[in-house]
Amino acid sequence: MSSPELSTKSPENDALEAATSTADAPPPLCDDCTSDRPTPSGQTPKGEVAKLSDVDVYISKPASYPTSPARLLLLLTGGTGLLSTNNQLQADRFAAEGYVVVMPDLFGGDPAPNSKTAAEIAEESNSGSFLDVFKVKAAETAKSFMIDMWLARHTEEKVLPLIKKVLEAAKDEFADAVTYGGGVYAVGYCFGGRYVLLLGQEKEVARAHGQQSDEEANKAKTEGPWIKVGALAHATLVSPQDFVGLKVPVSLVSVESDPMFPDEVRTAGEDVMRESGVEHEVQVYPGVPHGFAVIGEYEDENIKTAQATAFEQMLKWIEDH
Repeated sequence: MSSPELSTKSPENDALEAATSTADAPPPLCDDCTSDRPTPSGQTPKGEVAKLSDVDVYISKPASYPTSPARLLLLLTGGTGLLSTNNQLQADRFAAEGYVVVMPDLFGGDPAPNSKTAAEIAEESNSGSFLDVFKVKAAETAKSFMIDMWLARHTEEKVLPLIKKVLEAAKDEFADAVTYGGGVYAVGYCFGGRYVLLLGQEKEVARAHGQQSDEEANKAKTEGPWIKVGALAHATLVSPQDFVGLKVPVSLVSVESDPMFPDEVRTAGEDVMRESGVEHEVQVYPGVPHGFAVIGEYEDENIKTAQATAFEQMLKWIEDH
């Protein structure tokens, strides 16, 4: 005999519960990481897409370069990737401040999926019926699944070597900028923010067996850091471990109560940097969405002001180092 609970539940209820259980957990990337806001009116990119080591990159240079010296800046994007107009405009902003900016395609022409959001579906289906609720939950579940699959295609094991390959090629192509700046500067947003931390680490690496003296065998071999200073805004997928081994000055632009970069991860990272003597600064911005620091059209004056302030924070940090 069936239980009362089972006998009163419809198949639709089972489906809704399945969708709800998956969708309730926050996705590893939010809409601000995977979709562009409207581009500010009247602005168009000034750089060009080229190739470095067979990787597509967006390159933006100061108007006076190479007549006037400039420094080399690596810009690492969120999931919207290389062809995002807003990302290109962000690169142009740094170029206007005296940097040769190299922005690589981290995803090989495969930017993060951007399906219809739950909010958009809710606006279209505002009757509040069971079917509308189910559509919202199903959309959230589907998008989360697509993001998970996308992240599985773009792991650290794939992305970090790609960045290093571009970095080496950029150092050759713009050797004058590297010399003038005393190294490579780096800024990162959302997905790219974590990789600024990884590039700023010094890591021990194994020596090839039989290729070292006894003295060398007792001395750890290290590599990195690959940059001289970093600044990152509303990073995603960061863990406290990503701060271990950090050797370069770092500035963090953070969002208050950001599920993509939780407070406990940020504070744990601050503890690691403090204990290891890494120069750093952290500014937490209240009342703004994740992704706010990337160029985009906002009506809220508070967000506009915060976006301008975040840019100045990151720019000042790299200029001062």
